[in-house]
Amino acid sequence: MSDGPAARRGPGEPWGSVSPFSIKTKLGALVVIAVLITTGLSMIAVRTQTELRFITVFSMIATLLITQFVAHSLTSPLDEMNAVARSISHGDYTRRVRENRRDELGDLAETINRMADELEAQDQQRKELVANVSHELRTPIAGLRAVLENVVDGIAEADPETMRTALKQTERLGRLVETLLDLSRLDNGVVPLRMRRFEVWPYLSGVLKEANMVASARGGMASGSGSHTRTDVHLHLDVSPPELTAHADPERIHQVVANLIDNAIKHSPPHGRVTVKARRGAYPESLVLEVLDEGPGIPKSDWHRVFERFNRGAVSRPHGPGSDGGTGLGLAIARWAVDLHGGRIGVAESERGCRILVTLPGQSSVPS
Repeated sequence: MSDGPAARRGPGEPWGSVSPFSIKTKLGALVVIAVLITTGLSMIAVRTQTELRFITVFSMIATLLITQFVAHSLTSPLDEMNAVARSISHGDYTRRVRENRRDELGDLAETINRMADELEAQDQQRKELVANVSHELRTPIAGLRAVLENVVDGIAEADPETMRTALKQTERLGRLVETLLDLSRLDNGVVPLRMRRFEVWPYLSGVLKEANMVASARGGMASGSGSHTRTDVHLHLDVSPPELTAHADPERIHQVVANLIDNAIKHSPPHGRVTVKARRGAYPESLVLEVLDEGPGIPKSDWHRVFERFNRGAVSRPHGPGSDGGTGLGLAIARWAVDLHGGRIGVAESERGCRILVTLPGQSSVPS
């Protein structure tokens, strides 16, 4: 996209580097043409001894005709832009302004079209968000309702096994609601960063131990209910150097690492291995994290969509039989937590499986 005429001018240069197709150039040319017409008719009047009043009338008519032509060329696209903007304000994001000019109005038309594209994309995301949230909430609610109806109707007894099934659905519903609340807090910017210095090895070691405990607890809850638990996946930690320190918000980084580990475990093959690596970054107390799994990986065409909300990627089915693919919110929360630190997160090249790379800036450029 080319910069507009105003963007091409340097500071303090109101007429410097003006585009030959800009509105200022056209208005300047209109003034010059009007002066030339008046001067030419005046010279003709002197030579032909024509009365000045006739020359004045002809000069005014010619100038008005030229001005009308220029004014129409300026107001016609403005009317079209006004109609498109009115349609956008009414929720119709399909209309676009024709971009057939090379002046400021052409730049404005391009800006309006780009705004319409973004609003249309956001509207589509909103519709998908409502549909996906409805689907994710309906599944555990339907399961819980079926269990309770069977108990009330006397089809099933309220034994520990039945209650464990109901509790599992309730916990899944609770995790979804808590995840949505976390994402809402991140969106609204009400999650403050509590930055501090910490040692990476014991910190990440605690995160991995907690992930193992959560998997074991879910496995005990799911035993006998037909649900799959990924306690077969081995977690490995690699921190170099061992005394590595970082400066970040430990609670938010915990969300990042825990969600990345959870996602890696879901897509690991039976008895697979998930590796968490930590290295020193380019700035003081900055940190580079990697989470690698041995699953099928993510197609390169989907790399830019991995961290979108409710996106489950091309590999939507985890390797564990009977396991669901999650809500598609974990990686979105990881991205927002990293963005809060002013860092970067993305999918990186890997010979096998999926490799997520996280870069935290430390004390260099953390937003206040």
